[in-house]
Amino acid sequence: MSFARLWESLLPIGRNEQTGGYRRFSWTPADTECRAWFCAAAAERELAVTPDNNGNLWAWWDPPAMTGAQQPEVSVQQPAPSGGPPPVAGASATRLPRSGAIVTGSHLDSVPNGGAFDGPLGVVSGFAAIDLLRARGCVPVRPIAVAAFCEEEGARFGVACLGSRLLTGVVTADAARALRDGDGVTLADAMAAAGRDPAQLGPDEDLLASLGAFVELHIEQGRALAQPLGAAIGIAQGIWPHGRWRFDFAGHADHAGTARLSDRRDPMLPFAATVLAARECADRLGTLATFGKIAAEPGGVNAVSSSVRAWLDARAPDQDGLTRTVTQIRSAAREAADAHGVELTVAAESASPAVGFDPGLRARVAAVLTAAGIDAPVLPTGAGHDAGVLAARVPTAMLFVRNPTGISHAPAEHADAADCELGVIALAAVLEDLACQ
Repeated sequence: MSFARLWESLLPIGRNEQTGGYRRFSWTPADTECRAWFCAAAAERELAVTPDNNGNLWAWWDPPAMTGAQQPEVSVQQPAPSGGPPPVAGASATRLPRSGAIVTGSHLDSVPNGGAFDGPLGVVSGFAAIDLLRARGCVPVRPIAVAAFCEEEGARFGVACLGSRLLTGVVTADAARALRDGDGVTLADAMAAAGRDPAQLGPDEDLLASLGAFVELHIEQGRALAQPLGAAIGIAQGIWPHGRWRFDFAGHADHAGTARLSDRRDPMLPFAATVLAARECADRLGTLATFGKIAAEPGGVNAVSSSVRAWLDARAPDQDGLTRTVTQIRSAAREAADAHGVELTVAAESASPAVGFDPGLRARVAAVLTAAGIDAPVLPTGAGHDAGVLAARVPTAMLFVRNPTGISHAPAEHADAADCELGVIALAAVLEDLACQ
C-alpha cells in the first residue's frame, strides 16, 4: 500500500529531532515544505492542485468527462532561494467547473511540539485512498479532491480552523488580516512574505457550491476506540461546543527581594487561583477546562509580574455546560483578582457551537463500512476540526483511527500501521460509494 511510503516522506518536515515533536506553523519555511510535499504527491497522481484565496490546498481527481484523456498539469514549485519569498505551490493550476465534488483530507500544520498524526494522517490517507481506488479500476463519476486546510490548529495566529472559517465566512477577512503571532507579525504580512496576496482573503461561494460532501479522516484524540469500544475505526457523531477565552490580570511590577508580601499586587496569584478553580469547576460539571498558555510580564525571575495573560480552552457536551463552566471560572477569577488588588479583563477569542454531522451521510458511511466488514462504532469528540466548520455549509462526516494511548497534541501521539492501513481501506470504500457509483 502507498500509505507507508507517503507517510515516511512527510515525517521529517518540521520535526524536532530532540523532542520528536513538530513545529509546522502557517506561512513558515516548514509550511512551505509541507505545501511542496502536497503538490509533489498530487503531481505523482496527476491531480490538479488549486490553492484557494485563504491558503487551503485542493488536489482534484476529475472524472474523464471533465478532463478528456489527460488531466491538467500540476505545477510543483520548489522553495525560493534564500532571501526570497517562497512561491505558492500549485499556483499555476487552473480550476475547472465542478459540482457535487466529494472531498477528503485534513490539515498539515501542528501545535507547538505536536504529534505526527493529528491532521497529516487524513491528508496522507486521502492520497493513499485514491491510489487504492485506481488500483481497483474505479473511475469517478464526480470529482474527488484531497484538501489540506491552513492554520487548523491556530498555533501561530490564535484562531483554530482559520482556513475553513475564512472559506465559509465565519471569520471576516479584515479580522484575519489583523491577527498577530507571538512576535507581532500580522497574518497579512506573513502571507505577503510567503508570496500570497492577503487582500484576496475571504469566502469562496463558488468553491463551496461545488462540494457535494466532505469526509475527514483523523486520528482519535482520546482512547474510546481502544477501550472500551475495542475497534480500529470509528465514525464521529458530532463535536462538543468549545471556545477560547483570554484572561488578562494586571497588577504592579516590583522587586521580588524587597517588596513586602502585604504590599504586592501580584497578578500571578489570582491567575494561579483561577487555574485551580477551572480544574475544580470542570470536574464538578463534567466538562473540560484547560489553561495551556500564559505570558507573564516583565518575565524576570527576581521580579513580581506586572501582568499575566492566560488563555482558557473550555469544552463541554452541550452549550449549557460550556456556558456554566466559563461563567463560573470567570467569577472565580474576578473574586481572586479583587482579593489581590489586581484588575481583570476577560475576552472571548473564539467560540464554536455544537456540531452534529449530517445524519444521512453518517448512516450511509456506516452502511458502507458494514458492507466492507469494518466494525465502526459512532462516538462524539471534544476536539474541533475543519469538518466541524464545513458542516454548516456542506454534508460532512468524520472517520476516526484508533489511538492506543489516547495521547494527542504531543510527540507520543500514535496509531498502529495496521490501523492506518485499515483507515485507508475504509476511506476508499466511502469515496467509492460517494463518487464512483
